[in-house]
Amino acid sequence: MRIRLESPDQSDVLTLLEQLDRYQRPLYPEDSFHGIDTLALSQSNVLFAVARTDEGAAVGCGAIVLRPEHGEIKRMFVSPSVRGQEVGKQLLAFLEDKASAEGCVRFVLETGHLQTEALSLYLRSGYTRCGPFGPYSDDPNSVFMCKDAP
Repeated sequence: MRIRLESPDQSDVLTLLEQLDRYQRPLYPEDSFHGIDTLALSQSNVLFAVARTDEGAAVGCGAIVLRPEHGEIKRMFVSPSVRGQEVGKQLLAFLEDKASAEGCVRFVLETGHLQTEALSLYLRSGYTRCGPFGPYSDDPNSVFMCKDAP
């Protein structure tokens, strides 16, 4: 498995993002969906990482949007075919390391309350629940989490 910063507008990566949307959209009402599109993922303040198998197949992705006050984790997804192999954990650590190297001192995220696998990953990775941040408001479908960089 290798993880690198890549462009989100590659066809195999777009397929991962489409799989993520197909999974999430039926779980929550539209006003509780907080994904960002490929154009937003391509901005200069976004680190977008892709996990690939040794054969080059894209099997996971994630982003961190760097802002002066924090880095926000977005669009984390791991293909069901490689779940249980710690790809999500590796992706998250990679993004945190890259963001820390850019001077980011705090990480935040919003995820859905029904995404138990994601919640478990974030808790195991040192994230704790916090209140809404940035543009978010209280939403019974959302779980807000944060972590200070080491």
